[in-house]
Amino acid sequence: MLFTSFNFLAFAAVLLVLYYLIPKKGQWILLLAASYFFYICAGLEYLGFILFTTISTYATAYVISIILKKQDAYLAENKATLSRDERKAYKNHVKCINRWIMIACLFLNFAILAFCKACIVEPFQAIAEERGLSFLTVALPLGISFYMFQSAGYLIDVYRGTAKAEKNFFRYALFVSFFPQLVQGPISRLSQLAPSLYAPHAFDGKQVSFGLQRVLWGYFKKLVIADRIVAAVVTLKHPEYTGVGFILLGVFYAIQIYADFTGGIDVAIGLGEALGIKMPENFIRPFFSKNIAEYWRRWHSTLGEWMKDYIFYPISVSSPMLKLSKAARKKLGNFGKRLPVYIASIATWFVTGIWHGLTPNFIVWGMLNCFVIVVSEELTPLYEKFHNRFHLKQKAWYGGFEMLRMFALMNLIRSCDLFPHVGDYFSRLGSLFTTFNFHILWDGTMMKLGLSSLDYAILGFSIVIVFAISVIQEKKGSVRELLWNKPAVLRYVLIYALFLIVLLMGSFGIGYNPGNFIYNQF
Repeated sequence: MLFTSFNFLAFAAVLLVLYYLIPKKGQWILLLAASYFFYICAGLEYLGFILFTTISTYATAYVISIILKKQDAYLAENKATLSRDERKAYKNHVKCINRWIMIACLFLNFAILAFCKACIVEPFQAIAEERGLSFLTVALPLGISFYMFQSAGYLIDVYRGTAKAEKNFFRYALFVSFFPQLVQGPISRLSQLAPSLYAPHAFDGKQVSFGLQRVLWGYFKKLVIADRIVAAVVTLKHPEYTGVGFILLGVFYAIQIYADFTGGIDVAIGLGEALGIKMPENFIRPFFSKNIAEYWRRWHSTLGEWMKDYIFYPISVSSPMLKLSKAARKKLGNFGKRLPVYIASIATWFVTGIWHGLTPNFIVWGMLNCFVIVVSEELTPLYEKFHNRFHLKQKAWYGGFEMLRMFALMNLIRSCDLFPHVGDYFSRLGSLFTTFNFHILWDGTMMKLGLSSLDYAILGFSIVIVFAISVIQEKKGSVRELLWNKPAVLRYVLIYALFLIVLLMGSFGIGYNPGNFIYNQF
């Protein structure tokens, strides 16, 4: 049941009505039932995956919490007789036990995730078909990367003592399976989601209106922009489009993936808001970033936070890294001091790459991001000297230049997503220096990409709207709040106009096959 399907619209409408009609204490139970109904609609054969993750992480966290309670009780009872070293040794022993319990659970879950991702890779599928094991070539279970990372984060937080284990299994099952975030996130923490997820909610007209407005905005980006421009992206992947064609591919793919991903997130967060449930933001206008590090703080920020808290920091402050830093500092100076940070960055981006897929292009994509970030960090002193010498940061135009530079750089790196065979990607990249075919911009080639003149006009108009809204959000905050303080007539005219744009210009109609969201494959 895709977000863009009419079945989903009917499902969401019925849920909203029932949600505010039933007794408030039963609202979270209705959400649990709705979430599992949504998941089963994606394929009953995948139900076992989410149940295994839910049961295993719930049980492991519960066991760890019991062991920690026994530890606290034992220390309290023997406070007078145990020395400081004995208490420390006992805590370390308990921590070691809990660590291995947690690792065993995480290993089982991530082994399943790795297997599922391997099943959708072409070489594995070909081998399975040849050996009569076609039943292994299953599609990726809905949301497996997202709910597994969310569950793993919860388990690690319980192990660290920064979160309490949820005692009610069904409430925890709702946290894992909450359907708006299953498709493509955001990846929430229990502390972020639980306060509003389990709380009773009375009908709030403003809140429901705001949520549905955001849902409509998400459909505008997905149906009017992403699903329209995808035809050109598919065409530009063909090998004859080199040089300027590769630049066009990068630009068009950036527009597609941004509109697709943020559109889906808007639908998810907007529907949650209409239900009174607050989810963390996942995008903060990333194309306004002035460098790649800032870009990744703004793009898919919940995944970035997850990687930082559970991969980067544990590695960078681990005992082996601290010893390496101390030894390397003596021989390599400041670079040696930063070496553990760079090693942790490499590990983090490697994991980020394979999270997106097990094909080589995603690993290369992760390493390219890591390389640019590390090099930029090393060259920071030179940048500062250059800026201090020429005072460029004080120039009004320089901020715009930095944004364009970041956009161009990210387009070159992001295009690696599209080429499972890395050699094809580097061949296209190399064509930028050998093929100067600017004529394709005006010789009629643009009309052969699967887009008509009307499509280009609609895309241009829509992109201007998205850009204008983003500028307002960057400078003044919530557009919905600004409109709320305007006359009601103006507010409803603009909302109705947006609805008509989606209805008249969206990529659907007779025979429409709703396009899947790009991040479903991850």
